[in-house]
Amino acid sequence: MTETVEVLLRGAEAPQYAHPGDAGADLLSTDDVTLAPGERAIVGTGVSIALPDGYAALIVPRSGLAARHGITLVNTPGTIDAGYRGEIRVILLNTDAAEPYTIAAGDRIAQLIVVPVTRARFVPVERLPGTERGDGGFGSTGYRATAGADAAGADDVRPQAAGSGAPA
Repeated sequence: MTETVEVLLRGAEAPQYAHPGDAGADLLSTDDVTLAPGERAIVGTGVSIALPDGYAALIVPRSGLAARHGITLVNTPGTIDAGYRGEIRVILLNTDAAEPYTIAAGDRIAQLIVVPVTRARFVPVERLPGTERGDGGFGSTGYRATAGADAAGADDVRPQAAGSGAPA
């Protein structure tokens, strides 16, 4: 069942869903910016929202900008808390090594996804319950899906960094 959440907003252009069923609503730039290769910039959207308690908004990249032009967000997902009332601004990054990218006011630059938030109650303990994975971190499940590979990454043939004790 799809729940609709009423989000109060202030701004010239309300975020819009491009298609029925879309999770993200497009945010538009209010700035004209050219990003050189490797450059980042904080770009305004002109939108401020008031989320109800128990919700947050996540700001995520637009896949078409990322795939076609290498434009992504530095801190993705960006988090808008229910108590924040300022303008939503987006930190864009041009990952293309050679081509600059120009953003014009009115261009779609990111997506806003409204999600319910469960608050955690953090309980200090001496030891955490065990799991099959345990404390295996980065790369602990290996890099290739190989029949018979164990959870410790036996199919991973990359050497560990000397003295690190962590997967490379």
